[in-house]
Amino acid sequence: MSALDSAAVVVVVEDDPNIADLVDLYLRQAGFRVYQANDGLRGLEVITERQPRLVILDVGLPGLDGIEVCRRLRATSDVPVIMLTAQDGEIDRVLGLEMGADDYVTKPFSPRELVARVKAILRRSGAGAGVAARDERAVLRSGGVEVDLGRREARVEGTVVALATREFDLLAYLAENEGLALSRQQLLDGVWGAGWIGDERTVDVHVRQLRKKLGDALPLATVWGVGYRLG
Repeated sequence: MSALDSAAVVVVVEDDPNIADLVDLYLRQAGFRVYQANDGLRGLEVITERQPRLVILDVGLPGLDGIEVCRRLRATSDVPVIMLTAQDGEIDRVLGLEMGADDYVTKPFSPRELVARVKAILRRSGAGAGVAARDERAVLRSGGVEVDLGRREARVEGTVVALATREFDLLAYLAENEGLALSRQQLLDGVWGAGWIGDERTVDVHVRQLRKKLGDALPLATVWGVGYRLG
């Protein structure tokens, strides 16, 4: 465990006590401090109280569901969020990503895989988008968008645009490879990590969010049959 991980607080918002306790057990064994909530409203309260480094959020919560919790959370915070979805919950996954979730895990899942994803997201959110030789002082520019790697900010005409952790990581990776046509798999490997298991359409969802938030200032083109190119 690194110092970053060992000090990290994780909030688990899950109404099934068996799943919540299992996730809690594995995270604590990995050195994390864990706090639980079993519904959406209490989850928001615990997140506010504990200021976690990461949130694990079930979609199918009673009352205030996970999608709405994520939406409300994103209005005030960019804390990384991993969503837990039902086995056939493709719509839930897409909605969760559009609301600003950074990753999703489909039930039933391996708790070891979940812990690995938590660690990977914390490494990226703590040290940037995953490029080892990155100059954290750099401010990259593409079109009308400034990508400040040190501050982890995207700006349009000097105004900061709020991005989820994974959205910023994707933007930074595209900016660092400006002018190159990158396949969805290359983007998954570069941003999500080579060991990430999931659907390539995850990239498309995040691209839609970047286009929605940054508008015409972002010169992000679709390269048919390949993927995407910035600039």
